[in-house]
Amino acid sequence: MPREIRDVVFVDGVRTPFGKAKGQYAETRADDLVIKCIRELLRRNPTLPPARVDEVAIAATTQIGDQGLTIGRTAALLAGLPYTTPGYAIDRMCAGAMTAVTTTAAGIAFGAYDVVVAGGVEHMGRHPMGEGVDPNPRIISEKLVDTSALVMGSTAENLHDRFPTISKQRADAFAVASQERAAKAYANDLIQPDLVPIATRSAENGWGYATTDEPMRPGTTMEDLAKLKTPFRPHGRVSAGNSAGINDGATACVLASAEAAAELGLTPKMKLVSYGFAGVEPEVMGVGPVPATEKALKLAGLTIDDIQAFEVNEAFAVQVLAFLEHYGIADDDPRVNPYGGAIAYGHPLASSGVRLMNQLAKQFDQRREVRYGLTTMCVGLGMGGTVIWENPNFEGNKA
Repeated sequence: MPREIRDVVFVDGVRTPFGKAKGQYAETRADDLVIKCIRELLRRNPTLPPARVDEVAIAATTQIGDQGLTIGRTAALLAGLPYTTPGYAIDRMCAGAMTAVTTTAAGIAFGAYDVVVAGGVEHMGRHPMGEGVDPNPRIISEKLVDTSALVMGSTAENLHDRFPTISKQRADAFAVASQERAAKAYANDLIQPDLVPIATRSAENGWGYATTDEPMRPGTTMEDLAKLKTPFRPHGRVSAGNSAGINDGATACVLASAEAAAELGLTPKMKLVSYGFAGVEPEVMGVGPVPATEKALKLAGLTIDDIQAFEVNEAFAVQVLAFLEHYGIADDDPRVNPYGGAIAYGHPLASSGVRLMNQLAKQFDQRREVRYGLTTMCVGLGMGGTVIWENPNFEGNKA
């Protein structure tokens, strides 16, 4: 029996302040971070009855310890959702939360769900990337990938090789701009409304309260970055200053069908247009956003010229610059990451996709002349993911 594909909307998204590994969340459980995000979504959207949440999809890259045990289900129960609400865990490394969104959105479009919660969590201080993994030796012995493919910083150096016009100076300049934009966004109170304060504890220092992103380094200069070591290659170009850090944090959002949102009095911040995931050579995983974007654009019937707002995850500066260079977009284009990115805020792997969506929703709210925007990110082991969104506040809709 043929089914009508339904419109999917992004209703609301929140996140914890991001922390440094071994920093403000050193003695805080990973699952408690995402539980607080789910509770905050329910608090902020009082017309959404908890029983109307049809699914909870939570991503984690390292699904072990307090990030394991089917975290979507356990977090739903601990957040106070009824036992009738199912949940599951999902993993696509850096694009975990993005995939949680697209997978559940497909369910909404198909009619399997009306309302879902999707997000991600990563406590990299407690669970470093790769903890407990046992890569099949054939991956290297049969030369399926280059040995550098399993070291993300080395793949970024490889991307510099692939794009020789992207110098360390360009990467450092982009990193400085990310810090500056993030500091300005904080000064203008553009980030804080979507942050969920977290009570923290320390056996040594007692209780604390995390309200801001710990990794930010306002005032960073080119001179500061020039002094940093390049740990992935002697005299290389990738440093701690032009890369995202090792971070802890969680995100969550509410998605709904357009009909359910109207019924429940929920105001959409974005409408889903299309999405795409693509694979690339694992040793240059940072180029993944390009073919993923091409897929999403083709599905939407759009071109890159139709996109007027970009949120590109800053795993490494070179990865963003490769995307911009491919599309002929200037390094300092004001449409790209206007509130700063992961180089400033941090990149707790599986949680970052929803941070990008929160910031794109903010762009849409601030720039109502913009109709289409995208969120995109590179993904470990050679992938990319892109989601294209439409602005419900677009002024042309009122014509």
